[in-house]
Order: sequence, then structure tokens, then C-alpha cells
Amino acid sequence: MSSAAAHSDDGAVPVTVVGIGADGWNGLSTGAREALLGAEVVIGAARQLGLLPPECGGERVAWPSPLRPAVPGLLDRYAGRRVCVLASGDPMFFGIGRTLTEVAGAGRLRILPHPSSVSYACARLGWPLEETEVVSLVGRPVAALAAALHARRRLLVLSAGAATPAEVAALLRDRGYGPSRMRVLESLGGERERQLTGVAATWSHPAGDPLNVVAVECAPAEGTPRLPNTPGLPDESFEHDGQLTKRHVRAMTLAALAPTPGELLWDIGAGSGSIGIEWMRTHRGCRAIAVERDPVRAERVARNAERLGVPGLRVVTGRAPDALAELPTPDAVFIGGGATAPGLLDSCWEALPSGGRLVANTVTLESEALLADHYRRYGGELVRIGVSHAVPVGGFTGWRQAMPVTQWVATKHG
Repeated sequence: MSSAAAHSDDGAVPVTVVGIGADGWNGLSTGAREALLGAEVVIGAARQLGLLPPECGGERVAWPSPLRPAVPGLLDRYAGRRVCVLASGDPMFFGIGRTLTEVAGAGRLRILPHPSSVSYACARLGWPLEETEVVSLVGRPVAALAAALHARRRLLVLSAGAATPAEVAALLRDRGYGPSRMRVLESLGGERERQLTGVAATWSHPAGDPLNVVAVECAPAEGTPRLPNTPGLPDESFEHDGQLTKRHVRAMTLAALAPTPGELLWDIGAGSGSIGIEWMRTHRGCRAIAVERDPVRAERVARNAERLGVPGLRVVTGRAPDALAELPTPDAVFIGGGATAPGLLDSCWEALPSGGRLVANTVTLESEALLADHYRRYGGELVRIGVSHAVPVGGFTGWRQAMPVTQWVATKHG
């Protein structure tokens, strides 16, 4: 360890995080080798620890399971000693580096990255890294892949294990992407590196090396509906019982809610969950909590979220405002049903931080009166949305108007 890295800003001995690949010791840089040779303690997965030569004489500690809760205790236990943590590839790319940074702080870490499996995969495939979308299924449901499926899109899927390629193929078939070409790249950079190729519709390779990345060239089957990430999915994309914010109103509602990466939405009176689901589909960092009092509808919300690629949508079954008491602070709130519930509008307004947005839709005169009252108290915009559809009228075509929607949009200041 260099003298410059001997201590962190607060005088503590830093933890060195060494990225290691399937090529093991031979693929490490001189600096990474020196750090490991000088370490008193080396922490890593059992597989990674097995890649080190006998010359690395430090105490070897395998991560327990579950890993994240154990991190603070292990760092405290070996505080003051020269500690190295082994990570797969680039520690800061879907790796242990994020957890260590959150627990210990960046100033206490010295990170020595190795090429990631994604870098290796793009090099083997000839895919530009900046044009390739990466989806991690490590610790995540395979349904999370569905939101990334678009015609001609190139995806790299970080596998959770040997079973992941078959699970990916099954999802592609189920979502209408059976013609997609798949390549499984195993043990990238190591002596046992190999590729398996095929298409999702007929994928039959047995499970192989658990260290693999799945490359997908998305190709929808004829008739597969387009599901863009912009708001306003076709109504038939959702399973519903009629409690659905219809497509055109939904698009205007999402525009008013204005999601940005990392923000949290409360979708109250979620119905089919369409607003929360489309909020999350705008960016992988967007989060949402759907609050629905009807347990049958709540289960339907969860099914829609999984089907449309956002299984991380949290569903709370309960009646607002009581069900809101323990929820994390939202950046935006949508009220699609139950606006007349005593105290609901005021509770939602009070829950918002400065800069938070509230959007409420209604079709009844009683709820409209409440929105008008809150518009007078807090400002914002009060708009009437009318949508008409062309329908057959005998041998001709005429307009059929849907029920108009009154929408209140407000931003909280101070």
C-alpha cells in the first residue's frame, strides 16, 4: 500500500477494495497484487478468496449471507488493520463498492477496479458500451427485464446464477419477444470462457457456469404491442375492472406529476396501478407506492406492475389517509380516487416537502368542490380535461365524449 493511501482523511486505516475477474491473480494490476500481499485481512466471496495464491497470507474471511447487514460489523471488527475487500470486476458497477461507500464513506475506501463483465462482453460482441442497456437481475426478479424490451434494443443482463439464462428466455417468450437472439457469455476473461447462442423461443441449453452475462438482441414477434417508456400506454396493457385512469388523461396526469430520476410517488386510490406503474417506467430510478383499499384491486396492481417490468412497485393495502402514516416522504402525490375521504387532501399536502407536487383527478361534483376549495387555498392550476372518441353513428362517424375530468395541480412552496 502506498504511503499516500496509508490513512484516510480522519486518520483511520482505509479499506482497499480490489476488483477481480475470472482470470484471477494473473489479471490483477501490480497495485492490486501489492495491496493483497500486504493485507492482514481479506474479505470476499469464497469463490474469490480461492483465486488468491498462498503468498497472500492475510486472514481470509468469507462474506456471510445475507451480506449487507454484515458489512458494518465486519468493518468494525477489523478496524485499524490492513483490510482488502474482493469485488467482482468493477466494485462500483452493481458491486459491493456501493454498499461499502454507504456504510464507511468514500473517504475511508481505496478502490482498485478491474474491467467489469459488461466491458468484457461488449468487447467480445463488438457492441458500443454507451449504446448498450444493462439490466441487473442479481437480487432482483426477472420481471424487471420487461421494462427494457424494445425492438432492436441491445441488452446485457447481469445474471444471478446458472438458471438466469433460461429464466430470461422464458420471460422473452412470455412478453412476445421469442424471436430475440440470445448469447450467454460465461467466465469472461477466464480460462473457461465460452459462449452459448440461440433464440429465446427455442432456448434449450442446460444451465452452465453461474458466472455469466446474457446478451439479448430484442426482436418482437409479429403482433407484439409496443410499450414505450413515455406516458400513455394503451388501456389494454393493464388488467383492470374499469378503475383505470384512461390513456389520454393518464398521459396528461403524468406530465403534471413530472417524474425525474430518484423521486418517490404516492399513487392513492391506485385502482389498476396505471399511474404508479407508468411513473416508474419513465426511469429505473423512479419509485412509487400504490395505496389501494380494495385487496382484490391491490393484488391486480401487483400483477400489472410485474407484467409491465416494474416489480419494485410497493403496494399498500389500506384506506387513506390512515394508510399513509408510516410511508416515506413523497416527492409527488397523485389522488385518483377517494378525494372526499375526510382529511385526505390536507394529509397529502402536509406530507409533501417544499417543491413537492400534488395532482388530483375527479369526475364527481362533490370532489370537484373540494378541489376548487384547495385551489383557492393553495393555488396551482385547476383544469377541465375533455376527451372525445370517434365512433360509428349509423353509416357515419360521430364523437362520443368521455366523462370530463377535473384536475388540480399544485406545487408546495415553503
